[in-house]
Amino acid sequence: MVVRDHEQLSVVRQCALLGLARSSVYYHPQGPSAEELSLLRLLDEQYLETPFYGSRRMTVVLRQQGYPVNRKRVQRLMRQLGIEAIYPKPRLSQRHPDHQVFPYLLRGVSIKQANQVWCTDITYLPVLKGHFYWVAVMDWYSRKVLAWAISNTMEVTFCIEALQRALARYGSPQIVNSDQGAQFTATAFTDCLKAADIAISMDGRGRYLDNIFIERLWRSIKYELIYLTAFDNGLHLSREVNRWFDWYNRVCQPVCVKRGIVTWGTCLQTQ
Repeated sequence: MVVRDHEQLSVVRQCALLGLARSSVYYHPQGPSAEELSLLRLLDEQYLETPFYGSRRMTVVLRQQGYPVNRKRVQRLMRQLGIEAIYPKPRLSQRHPDHQVFPYLLRGVSIKQANQVWCTDITYLPVLKGHFYWVAVMDWYSRKVLAWAISNTMEVTFCIEALQRALARYGSPQIVNSDQGAQFTATAFTDCLKAADIAISMDGRGRYLDNIFIERLWRSIKYELIYLTAFDNGLHLSREVNRWFDWYNRVCQPVCVKRGIVTWGTCLQTQ
């Protein structure tokens, strides 16, 4: 570490000893610009409408709205959002060298009760001067959101936090389904599932419909809350999202079945 007011060593000498460029001492990292935040939001909104758009078509959309962006910038922003066009790709079975990817277990499975299958996913939520990532755990049958957590990074920790919160409150399901994101294939996350004797299911790469119910949840919260509100910071965002999820579980979560509306409570009573 360079000490600017060191009594014996000048900044130049300290940088030379540490092998640092002197300019790095005076560098102060800047947050994302207003334009970058606008681009992230527009990409996120467009992706909800057209999840099959890749970087080329996204570039065209942004240019039509007056943003002189190139494709490389759009690709970088899409990676930052964790989104990609949904279409079949070659070498779909290629796996992360350090993470195990599990097969999709829900094809042809009849899901007849609550706590049989859970699903989990991460989405991007913007605020005025940045953005956050939100993870949710949902019951597949009842559509109840069991737990959620917020983070300003994509580390696996907040995913584990949400999972453990759901397990502590509702017990263990038979299966948990997720995408193949690095957070869900991380050993720390899959070990939590294995320790609870839960079967692990993962979507095929680029298969949007494999986890459709939680994708619909993200669409709902973004159109009903996120895009209608200018959030000042993470605390404001967290407070309003918590309120929205409470409302969703109380009002929107019930599932239509042959004999009427089934809520989480009545789902559990039928088991």
